[in-house]
Amino acid sequence: MNKLELLRTFVRVTELSSFTGAGESLGLPRSTVSEHVQALEELLGARLLQRTTRKVQATQDGRVLYERSKDLLAHMEELEGLFRQDEAQLAGRIRVDMPNVMARDLILPRLPQFMDAHPLIELEISTTDRQVDLLAEGFDCVLRVGAQPDQSVVARLLCSMPMINCASATYLQRYGVPQTLADLADHHLVHYVRPLGSRSAGFEYVQGNKVLRIPMAGRVTVNSTDGYKSACLGGFGIIQVPALGMGDELASGELVAVLPDYPAPPLDVSLLYAGQRHLPLRVRVFMDWLAAILHSQL
Repeated sequence: MNKLELLRTFVRVTELSSFTGAGESLGLPRSTVSEHVQALEELLGARLLQRTTRKVQATQDGRVLYERSKDLLAHMEELEGLFRQDEAQLAGRIRVDMPNVMARDLILPRLPQFMDAHPLIELEISTTDRQVDLLAEGFDCVLRVGAQPDQSVVARLLCSMPMINCASATYLQRYGVPQTLADLADHHLVHYVRPLGSRSAGFEYVQGNKVLRIPMAGRVTVNSTDGYKSACLGGFGIIQVPALGMGDELASGELVAVLPDYPAPPLDVSLLYAGQRHLPLRVRVFMDWLAAILHSQL
Protein backbone atom coordinates (compact mmCIF):
# COMPACT_ATOMS: atom_id res chain seq x y z
CA MET A 1 0.00 0.00 0.00
CA ASN A 2 1.30 3.49 -0.90
CA LYS A 3 2.72 4.97 2.30
CA LEU A 4 2.24 8.55 1.11
CA GLU A 5 -1.45 7.89 0.56
CA LEU A 6 -1.69 6.54 4.09
CA LEU A 7 -0.10 9.73 5.40
CA ARG A 8 -2.40 11.94 3.32
CA THR A 9 -5.42 10.16 4.72
CA PHE A 10 -4.12 10.38 8.28
CA VAL A 11 -3.45 14.12 7.92
CA ARG A 12 -6.99 14.81 6.69
CA VAL A 13 -8.56 12.74 9.49
CA THR A 14 -6.47 14.67 12.03
CA GLU A 15 -7.38 18.05 10.57
CA LEU A 16 -11.09 17.31 10.34
CA SER A 17 -11.35 15.09 13.47
CA SER A 18 -13.59 12.86 11.39
CA PHE A 19 -13.24 9.72 9.27
CA THR A 20 -16.37 10.63 7.34
CA GLY A 21 -15.23 14.21 6.72
CA ALA A 22 -11.80 13.05 5.59
CA GLY A 23 -13.41 10.58 3.20
CA GLU A 24 -15.58 13.30 1.66
CA SER A 25 -12.56 15.58 1.36
CA LEU A 26 -10.41 12.93 -0.32
CA GLY A 27 -13.15 11.27 -2.36
CA LEU A 28 -12.78 7.99 -0.47
CA PRO A 29 -15.31 5.75 1.27
CA ARG A 30 -15.23 5.96 5.06
CA SER A 31 -14.23 2.29 5.21
CA THR A 32 -11.15 2.99 3.08
CA VAL A 33 -10.16 5.90 5.33
CA SER A 34 -10.41 3.62 8.35
CA GLU A 35 -8.33 0.96 6.59
CA HIS A 36 -5.62 3.52 5.73
CA VAL A 37 -5.34 4.70 9.33
CA GLN A 38 -5.28 1.14 10.66
CA ALA A 39 -2.60 0.15 8.15
CA LEU A 40 -0.48 3.17 9.12
CA GLU A 41 -0.81 2.37 12.82
CA GLU A 42 0.25 -1.24 12.17
CA LEU A 43 3.15 -0.08 10.02
CA LEU A 44 4.47 2.30 12.69
CA GLY A 45 3.51 0.20 15.69
CA ALA A 46 1.83 3.14 17.42
CA ARG A 47 -1.68 4.30 18.26
CA LEU A 48 -2.18 7.50 16.25
CA LEU A 49 -5.81 8.41 16.84
CA GLN A 50 -8.08 8.29 19.86
CA ARG A 51 -11.57 7.35 18.71
CA THR A 52 -14.70 8.15 20.71
CA THR A 53 -18.37 8.12 19.82
CA ARG A 54 -18.30 11.88 19.29
CA LYS A 55 -14.96 12.74 17.72
CA VAL A 56 -11.53 11.60 16.67
CA GLN A 57 -8.39 13.24 17.98
CA ALA A 58 -4.67 12.60 17.62
CA THR A 59 -2.72 10.88 20.38
CA GLN A 60 0.66 12.25 21.45
CA ASP A 61 2.35 10.06 18.84
CA GLY A 62 -0.30 11.12 16.32
CA ARG A 63 0.40 14.83 16.87
CA VAL A 64 4.12 14.29 16.29
CA LEU A 65 3.44 12.33 13.11
CA TYR A 66 0.93 14.93 11.92
CA GLU A 67 3.47 17.78 12.07
CA ARG A 68 6.15 15.70 10.35
CA SER A 69 3.72 14.43 7.73
CA LYS A 70 2.65 17.92 6.63
CA ASP A 71 6.25 18.85 5.86
CA LEU A 72 6.94 15.52 4.18
CA LEU A 73 3.88 15.71 1.92
CA ALA A 74 4.67 19.31 0.99
CA HIS A 75 8.24 18.30 0.09
CA MET A 76 6.98 15.43 -2.03
CA GLU A 77 4.58 17.66 -3.95
CA GLU A 78 7.45 20.03 -4.67
CA LEU A 79 9.70 17.18 -5.79
CA GLU A 80 7.00 15.86 -8.10
CA GLY A 81 6.96 19.18 -9.93
CA LEU A 82 10.66 19.98 -9.68
CA PHE A 83 11.60 18.63 -13.10
CA ARG A 84 8.43 19.62 -14.92
CA GLN A 85 9.62 22.46 -17.10
CA ASP A 86 6.31 22.61 -18.94
CA GLU A 87 3.54 24.00 -16.72
CA ALA A 88 1.05 22.15 -18.91
CA GLN A 89 2.25 18.98 -17.18
CA LEU A 90 1.20 20.19 -13.73
CA ALA A 91 -1.21 17.67 -12.27
CA GLY A 92 -3.40 17.18 -9.23
CA ARG A 93 -6.46 18.62 -7.55
CA ILE A 94 -6.92 22.19 -6.34
CA ARG A 95 -9.72 23.07 -3.93
CA VAL A 96 -10.61 26.78 -3.83
CA ASP A 97 -13.36 28.90 -2.30
CA MET A 98 -14.46 32.30 -3.60
CA PRO A 99 -17.41 34.71 -3.33
CA ASN A 100 -20.42 34.00 -5.53
CA VAL A 101 -20.29 37.27 -7.48
CA MET A 102 -16.57 37.04 -8.26
CA ALA A 103 -16.92 33.43 -9.35
CA ARG A 104 -19.90 34.18 -11.59
CA ASP A 105 -18.76 37.46 -13.14
CA LEU A 106 -14.96 37.22 -13.21
CA ILE A 107 -13.48 33.79 -12.65
CA LEU A 108 -15.73 31.12 -14.17
CA PRO A 109 -16.17 32.85 -17.57
CA ARG A 110 -12.36 32.93 -17.93
CA LEU A 111 -11.62 29.54 -16.37
CA PRO A 112 -11.43 27.63 -19.70
CA GLN A 113 -8.17 29.42 -20.54
CA PHE A 114 -6.56 28.09 -17.35
CA MET A 115 -7.95 24.58 -17.78
CA ASP A 116 -6.83 24.45 -21.41
CA ALA A 117 -3.32 25.49 -20.38
CA HIS A 118 -3.21 22.86 -17.61
CA PRO A 119 -5.18 19.83 -18.82
CA LEU A 120 -4.02 17.56 -15.98
CA ILE A 121 -5.27 19.80 -13.17
CA GLU A 122 -8.65 19.21 -11.54
CA LEU A 123 -10.48 22.03 -9.77
CA GLU A 124 -12.98 21.90 -6.91
CA ILE A 125 -14.65 25.31 -6.63
CA SER A 126 -16.79 26.34 -3.69
CA THR A 127 -18.74 29.60 -3.97
CA THR A 128 -19.93 31.03 -0.67
CA ASP A 129 -19.94 34.25 1.34
CA ARG A 130 -19.30 32.60 4.70
CA GLN A 131 -15.87 32.47 6.31
CA VAL A 132 -14.72 28.96 5.52
CA ASP A 133 -12.09 27.23 7.65
CA LEU A 134 -9.26 26.94 5.15
CA LEU A 135 -7.39 24.19 6.98
CA ALA A 136 -10.27 22.19 8.43
CA GLU A 137 -12.19 22.13 5.14
CA GLY A 138 -9.15 21.26 3.06
CA PHE A 139 -8.94 24.35 0.83
CA ASP A 140 -5.67 25.08 -0.95
CA CYS A 141 -6.56 28.75 -1.23
CA VAL A 142 -9.48 31.06 -0.58
CA LEU A 143 -10.37 34.26 -2.41
CA ARG A 144 -11.87 36.71 0.06
CA VAL A 145 -13.20 40.27 0.10
CA GLY A 146 -12.87 42.54 3.13
CA ALA A 147 -10.89 42.38 6.37
CA GLN A 148 -9.30 39.05 7.22
CA PRO A 149 -9.41 38.35 10.97
CA ASP A 150 -7.77 34.91 10.78
CA GLN A 151 -4.11 35.38 11.73
CA SER A 152 -3.30 31.68 11.26
CA VAL A 153 -3.23 31.95 7.45
CA VAL A 154 -1.26 34.05 4.97
CA ALA A 155 -3.20 36.84 3.22
CA ARG A 156 -1.87 37.94 -0.18
CA LEU A 157 -3.44 41.32 -0.98
CA LEU A 158 -4.37 41.49 -4.67
CA CYS A 159 -6.34 44.69 -5.18
CA SER A 160 -9.16 46.86 -3.84
CA MET A 161 -12.68 47.16 -5.20
CA PRO A 162 -14.32 50.62 -5.39
CA MET A 163 -17.77 50.88 -3.82
CA ILE A 164 -21.01 52.53 -4.88
CA ASN A 165 -24.29 53.39 -3.16
CA CYS A 166 -27.43 52.39 -4.97
CA ALA A 167 -31.15 51.81 -4.59
CA SER A 168 -33.91 50.52 -6.81
CA ALA A 169 -35.84 52.89 -9.05
CA THR A 170 -39.09 51.92 -7.31
CA TYR A 171 -37.63 52.69 -3.89
CA LEU A 172 -36.43 56.13 -5.02
CA GLN A 173 -39.83 56.91 -6.54
CA ARG A 174 -41.39 56.25 -3.15
CA TYR A 175 -38.83 57.89 -0.85
CA GLY A 176 -37.06 60.36 -3.11
CA VAL A 177 -33.41 60.57 -4.13
CA PRO A 178 -31.09 61.51 -1.23
CA GLN A 179 -28.92 64.50 -2.09
CA THR A 180 -27.04 64.93 1.21
CA LEU A 181 -26.05 62.80 4.17
CA ALA A 182 -28.74 64.54 6.20
CA ASP A 183 -31.36 63.15 3.82
CA LEU A 184 -30.51 59.62 5.01
CA ALA A 185 -32.63 60.23 8.11
CA ASP A 186 -35.67 59.75 5.87
CA HIS A 187 -34.37 56.60 4.17
CA HIS A 188 -33.89 52.90 4.84
CA LEU A 189 -30.74 50.81 4.57
CA VAL A 190 -30.65 47.14 3.71
CA HIS A 191 -28.41 45.83 6.48
CA TYR A 192 -25.70 43.30 5.71
CA VAL A 193 -24.22 41.39 8.65
CA ARG A 194 -22.23 38.22 9.11
CA PRO A 195 -23.40 36.41 11.11
CA LEU A 196 -27.08 37.17 11.62
CA GLY A 197 -27.70 38.69 15.03
CA SER A 198 -24.66 40.97 14.91
CA ARG A 199 -24.95 44.74 14.67
CA SER A 200 -24.93 46.51 11.31
CA ALA A 201 -22.33 49.23 10.83
CA GLY A 202 -24.90 51.50 9.20
CA PHE A 203 -24.12 53.77 6.26
CA GLU A 204 -20.33 54.08 5.88
CA TYR A 205 -18.40 56.78 4.06
CA VAL A 206 -14.86 58.12 3.92
CA GLN A 207 -13.90 61.58 5.09
CA GLY A 208 -10.21 62.31 4.79
CA ASN A 209 -8.45 59.29 6.29
CA LYS A 210 -11.38 58.32 8.50
CA VAL A 211 -14.28 55.96 7.98
CA LEU A 212 -17.47 57.47 9.42
CA ARG A 213 -20.77 55.73 10.04
CA ILE A 214 -24.36 56.90 10.17
CA PRO A 215 -26.89 54.63 11.91
CA MET A 216 -29.90 54.05 9.67
CA ALA A 217 -33.29 52.42 9.91
CA GLY A 218 -33.92 49.27 7.92
CA ARG A 219 -36.49 46.50 8.00
CA VAL A 220 -34.45 43.84 6.19
CA THR A 221 -31.13 42.31 7.27
CA VAL A 222 -29.30 39.75 5.13
CA ASN A 223 -26.09 37.73 5.36
CA SER A 224 -25.33 36.98 1.70
CA THR A 225 -24.44 39.11 -1.30
CA ASP A 226 -27.22 37.58 -3.39
CA GLY A 227 -29.76 38.39 -0.68
CA TYR A 228 -28.33 41.91 -0.34
CA LYS A 229 -28.79 42.67 -4.02
CA SER A 230 -32.22 41.03 -4.17
CA ALA A 231 -33.46 43.02 -1.17
CA CYS A 232 -32.33 46.21 -2.88
CA LEU A 233 -34.08 45.27 -6.12
CA GLY A 234 -37.17 44.52 -4.03
CA GLY A 235 -37.27 48.13 -2.88
CA PHE A 236 -36.22 47.65 0.75
CA GLY A 237 -33.56 50.34 0.83
CA ILE A 238 -30.10 51.58 -0.07
CA ILE A 239 -27.11 49.24 -0.32
CA GLN A 240 -23.35 49.86 -0.45
CA VAL A 241 -21.67 47.40 -2.77
CA PRO A 242 -18.69 46.92 -5.09
CA ALA A 243 -19.49 48.17 -8.58
CA LEU A 244 -18.62 44.67 -9.79
CA GLY A 245 -21.80 42.73 -10.44
CA MET A 246 -24.10 45.76 -10.62
CA GLY A 247 -23.44 46.83 -14.20
CA ASP A 248 -26.48 45.23 -15.85
CA GLU A 249 -28.97 46.55 -13.30
CA LEU A 250 -27.47 50.05 -13.38
CA ALA A 251 -27.51 50.06 -17.18
CA SER A 252 -31.15 48.96 -17.31
CA GLY A 253 -32.22 51.52 -14.72
CA GLU A 254 -33.44 48.91 -12.21
CA LEU A 255 -30.82 50.23 -9.83
CA VAL A 256 -29.72 53.87 -9.54
CA ALA A 257 -26.46 55.13 -8.05
CA VAL A 258 -26.95 57.68 -5.26
CA LEU A 259 -24.69 59.92 -3.14
CA PRO A 260 -21.67 59.39 -5.42
CA ASP A 261 -19.53 61.68 -3.24
CA TYR A 262 -19.95 59.41 -0.22
CA PRO A 263 -18.90 55.89 -1.14
CA ALA A 264 -17.96 53.31 1.46
CA PRO A 265 -14.24 52.52 1.77
CA PRO A 266 -12.89 50.19 -0.92
CA LEU A 267 -12.89 46.49 -0.09
CA ASP A 268 -9.57 44.63 -0.19
CA VAL A 269 -9.43 41.43 -2.22
CA SER A 270 -7.02 38.84 -0.82
CA LEU A 271 -5.92 35.29 -1.48
CA LEU A 272 -5.63 33.26 1.71
CA TYR A 273 -3.51 30.14 2.03
CA ALA A 274 -1.84 28.11 4.75
CA GLY A 275 1.54 29.41 5.80
CA GLN A 276 3.30 26.18 4.98
CA ARG A 277 6.88 26.22 3.77
CA HIS A 278 6.26 24.52 0.42
CA LEU A 279 3.10 25.48 -1.42
CA PRO A 280 2.50 23.03 -4.30
CA LEU A 281 3.50 24.49 -7.66
CA ARG A 282 0.06 23.87 -9.16
CA VAL A 283 -1.49 25.97 -6.38
CA ARG A 284 1.03 28.78 -6.85
CA VAL A 285 0.38 28.80 -10.61
CA PHE A 286 -3.39 28.92 -10.06
CA MET A 287 -3.07 31.72 -7.51
CA ASP A 288 -0.91 33.74 -9.91
CA TRP A 289 -3.55 33.24 -12.62
CA LEU A 290 -6.29 34.44 -10.26
CA ALA A 291 -4.21 37.49 -9.35
CA ALA A 292 -3.67 38.35 -13.03
CA ILE A 293 -7.41 38.06 -13.75
CA LEU A 294 -8.31 40.37 -10.89
CA HIS A 295 -5.61 42.92 -11.70
CA SER A 296 -6.84 43.14 -15.28
CA GLN A 297 -10.52 43.51 -14.36
CA LEU A 298 -10.64 45.55 -11.12
